[in-house]
Amino acid sequence: ALILVGVLSFCGLFACVMYGAYDHIQGEPEVMVILGCQVRQDGPSVLLRDRLDEALDYLEDHPDMTVVVSGGQGPDEPTSEAQAMADYLTAHGVEEEKVLLEPDSHNTAQNLDYSRRLLDREGIDTSDGVLLVSNGFHLTRARMLAERAGFEQVSTLAAPASHLPSRLYMYVREPPDLVKSFLFDRAG
Repeated sequence: ALILVGVLSFCGLFACVMYGAYDHIQGEPEVMVILGCQVRQDGPSVLLRDRLDEALDYLEDHPDMTVVVSGGQGPDEPTSEAQAMADYLTAHGVEEEKVLLEPDSHNTAQNLDYSRRLLDREGIDTSDGVLLVSNGFHLTRARMLAERAGFEQVSTLAAPASHLPSRLYMYVREPPDLVKSFLFDRAG
């Protein structure tokens, strides 16, 4: 019976993750927040490049958006995720003054809390909404944490996860992470 309850719980959580794994855009958000992911010695990881390329595609039609790149530097990373993302975006034609760096966060809850604080400090209005960019598997949890951080109208842009082993691993890992974040991740 316990195994059945566990399997059914996982399936329900997996369905929640899958529901959020698609684009959900409301209105015309003027601020984009790209959530960080691992940076390697040769630059952004495959999953992070997927996020950045999806953001670049969207920015082609919405070039006036303010873009927040959010992610700190882990012990095995040559630079902060935010700096690596900013470098990638500007190398692909995004104006440097449109990109704000949030280089201090180390998890999704901090990404969103610190990004909100940065936007407040910069006096940037998010009342028209914010567009979160991450891989699809990550967006249900990111949306929940963005709302906890104080973002009122949250849209999501789902990047693919082109690296198959990472995609499979993350879709299995994300349902338990959703529970952990629901219970423990609170804005500071």
